[in-house]
Amino acid sequence: MNVRKMRLYDTENIHSGDDRDEYEKDYARLIQSPAFRRLQGKSQVFGAGSGDYYRTRLTHSLEVSQIAREVARRLGKSYPFIALREHPGLLLDPEVVECAALAHDLGHPPFGHKGEEVLNALLQKEHGLKYEGNAQNFRILMFLEKRAGSGSGLDLTAAVLLAINKYPFCIDDPGRLKGVYRMEWEGIDFLRQTWGMPAGCATLEAQLMDLCDDIAYSTHDLEDGIRAGKLQMQRSFFEDDRVVAHLIMQIEDDPSYDEKSWEQIDKTALVKQVLAHYLEQWESIYAECDRESSRTRREMKARWVRRFANQVGIIDDPVTGWKKVTFVKDGQQDWNLLRTMEILKKLAWVTLIKDFRVQRLHKRSEIMLERLWGSFRNYDTGRDIIPADWFENYERHKGSWTWERLVADYIAGMTDAYAEKVYAEFFASRSGSIYERD
Repeated sequence: MNVRKMRLYDTENIHSGDDRDEYEKDYARLIQSPAFRRLQGKSQVFGAGSGDYYRTRLTHSLEVSQIAREVARRLGKSYPFIALREHPGLLLDPEVVECAALAHDLGHPPFGHKGEEVLNALLQKEHGLKYEGNAQNFRILMFLEKRAGSGSGLDLTAAVLLAINKYPFCIDDPGRLKGVYRMEWEGIDFLRQTWGMPAGCATLEAQLMDLCDDIAYSTHDLEDGIRAGKLQMQRSFFEDDRVVAHLIMQIEDDPSYDEKSWEQIDKTALVKQVLAHYLEQWESIYAECDRESSRTRREMKARWVRRFANQVGIIDDPVTGWKKVTFVKDGQQDWNLLRTMEILKKLAWVTLIKDFRVQRLHKRSEIMLERLWGSFRNYDTGRDIIPADWFENYERHKGSWTWERLVADYIAGMTDAYAEKVYAEFFASRSGSIYERD
């Protein structure tokens, strides 16, 4: 048995008469799923619908998948141990990484990271439950989504499921902030044990997907910020000590911050150096592009993506004894480039997310989500205003999950626009027919 192509439930649509590869079936199931389509209506940085230029979760996922597939193809040719196929977790199939990248953000609720924070706070405060986007991915893929022939999600191959699992832990264990909900963790842990995966280690494909996600964040979000005028390509902005201080604060406050990787580093000097180089590069490309901002933005983004993608490699991890996908220079982990990427990610965060107008949108979304939660959270009244198919699904499975989890699933699955629509139905004056289709 090929453990990479095994499926947890091994169900098949009796009407499917094709001879596609298993990963091709995974790809089709993903892009044809409602959860994937809804990404077009979920915020990346700017609210979905803010304009026809800015990225949504859907376009972000497509861009991550393109980067990841190309890097996987290059690495497969560069590292002979991959061709030996000695361990299922030490392979890099471009098709698998592509599928994982397409699915990596399915669990994000409406209104971006703010929506995730609000749902987690509500569940934690009132019911001791957690909400986390990566964990919600698996709830969607392994349970909520439906396809012909399967009553348990999309029934993806083991390789794709584990390539999405960048946090190989049960999030319901004490102290865990990232991972997989216990219900789905049983299946993921079974696959990991079947593969003989070391505890706490992700597959190469999951690591690559995660790194390419960071590459996209640190390049594409900045492109959107420049287009929106929130990232001002001027010396007065890039040399502002307040910007530098905010960047450092965001780096240090990040839950993934690793003090060891910044040891003996003058953060202030490094941040200023990276910002200065970024502006100088912009000015140079701007001149090359005949002072045309649109071309400059695209060329700037392309060069940074290329720089990051070309430095992705694989090393032996001395801590875990497993392999590690990271930026590599001269056979060693390239800490300087990793720190540079982190600074650019935080530059996007400081200039975009922390903008007071974006913060006002976040406050508005927080109020909407809290009031939607309050409307649905009580079973006796919520069951009358939730769609019938959701209520029927709850009744079939209420022995294994709670009403509160169902409500979180329902709200999390909404697009930004649909969340606003339902909110308006409950709390705003509106006209229209009750026969309008959802």
